[in-house]
Amino acid sequence: MIHTYLGETIRFEIKYKNRTSIGITLDSYGNVEVQAPKGTPDDSVHQLLEENWELIQQKLKEMKARLQGPQKKVYEYGESFLYLGNTYPIQIFQDINIMQDHVVFKEEKLHIYVKQHDTEKIKQALKRFYYQQCKALVEKSISAYQSNFKTKPRLFRITDSKTTWGTCDSKLQLTFNWRLAMAPREVIDYVVIHEMCHMVHLNHDRSFWRLVGKIMPDYKEKENWLTLSGRKMTV
Repeated sequence: MIHTYLGETIRFEIKYKNRTSIGITLDSYGNVEVQAPKGTPDDSVHQLLEENWELIQQKLKEMKARLQGPQKKVYEYGESFLYLGNTYPIQIFQDINIMQDHVVFKEEKLHIYVKQHDTEKIKQALKRFYYQQCKALVEKSISAYQSNFKTKPRLFRITDSKTTWGTCDSKLQLTFNWRLAMAPREVIDYVVIHEMCHMVHLNHDRSFWRLVGKIMPDYKEKENWLTLSGRKMTV
């Protein structure tokens, strides 16, 4: 569901439970969930959202800031970037004869080959590298954990989201943030498992989290890594 207020729009899920009051939760993904007693009118839900609008927007902005990163990068030798959970320095090579600007990971460095020593071209080469790596890693992870599910993803895509690490829609289409290539492999596995579990449970109810925990018992450690390190995962 969506709600627009003061020029801003948010998406949220509503879960009706045997309880006496309405509550709002936001997870480390930036997902907003309203838990309400059965029979609660929609107007009451929307009113609660508006009463907590400032806090919700603040939390969503914090999530966006973690994804974007607070510091500007310098695209010169010695600057470092995350890759699979570790930090590596970059080394830039200018070569007008190469077919396309690209990045190769070797000798514990990110070797960046560009036709022109230009900040934007270096940045784009890095982004392409992470896109490609993320796609390969996610594909491998989906294959590794598919045996836990009766259904299969219809497709998956790598995107440039500013607010989420991954999504799953009702058509079983999965998306993943290219920045995940900066995370450890087990954290990438967690995000893949999280989204694949949404193929079974589209919301974040107890059944959903039980399924996540059954497949990856220490998933909270992976969530914490993303919470603490998400702001560093940027180019």
